[in-house]
Amino acid sequence: MSAQRQRAEASRDELASTLLTELQTALSTGGVAKGIEVCKQRAPEIASAVGQKHRVSIGRSSSRLRNPSNVGPGWAAPSLVEATPRFFREQKDGRLGALFPIVLGPQCVVCHGKQDALSSEVKAALAEHYPTDRATGFAPGDLRGWFWVEVPRGE
Repeated sequence: MSAQRQRAEASRDELASTLLTELQTALSTGGVAKGIEVCKQRAPEIASAVGQKHRVSIGRSSSRLRNPSNVGPGWAAPSLVEATPRFFREQKDGRLGALFPIVLGPQCVVCHGKQDALSSEVKAALAEHYPTDRATGFAPGDLRGWFWVEVPRGE
């Protein structure tokens, strides 16, 4: 496996585990409102810290965005429907682009499940924080979105 791919996977692993830990803690101690706060505010901060640590660009995206600022890089957009990791060589500069699927876990349906199953608290919080939300209607095991990573060449 290439050094670039190893960095992409290590970055994704760290972002995923850190985000999941913070999200679970927030949900168990502060409820849904705290969980939504983690996804809205802390997730970009965590991605930034992971990116700096691993010297990569990293984020989350989806074909059904909740947060419009989570649009991924242009190279990723055509591949946001396939549920397998994908790797792309970026043009002549040698960057590696990587997409890793985010599969919905059972705990995720609290905020991403079917509309008629969402609590009134969740619906209100989503309407307040994400008025253009398109990230509901999922079931456990569904492809929710992607972690994307860009790794520069030769560092």
